[in-house]
Amino acid sequence: MTPTLPEPLREYFAAANARDADRVAACFAEDAFVRDEGHDIRGRDAIRAWADETGRSYRYRADVVSIDEAADRATVTARLAGEFPGSPIELQFRFKLFGRRIAGLEIG
Repeated sequence: MTPTLPEPLREYFAAANARDADRVAACFAEDAFVRDEGHDIRGRDAIRAWADETGRSYRYRADVVSIDEAADRATVTARLAGEFPGSPIELQFRFKLFGRRIAGLEIG
C-alpha cells in the first residue's frame, strides 16, 4: 500500500516521475532550496534547471515506500529504479514545507 502524501509531495513525485521540470518547480516556494549530490540549488528558476538536467541525465521512477511526518517536515523514503548504476536504490527525501509549497528538499 502506498503511503498518503501531503499534496505538494504527491505532486512533486508525480512531476519528477513524468520528468516535467516546470511541474517540479511549481511545487516549490519562490526562494526554496534543494540539496542533491552535494550541490545546493536555491530559487525556483534554479530548481527548474536542476529538475530538467536530472530528467535528462537519469531515467528512473521513484516509488514512495514510507513517510515520517513532523510539523512542517516530512521524510519520504522512495525506491528509485531505472537506467543508472546501482539500480534500484532507496533514497530519503527530507522535505521542509511552507503552506502548500516545498520550502526545502535534501536528497540522500
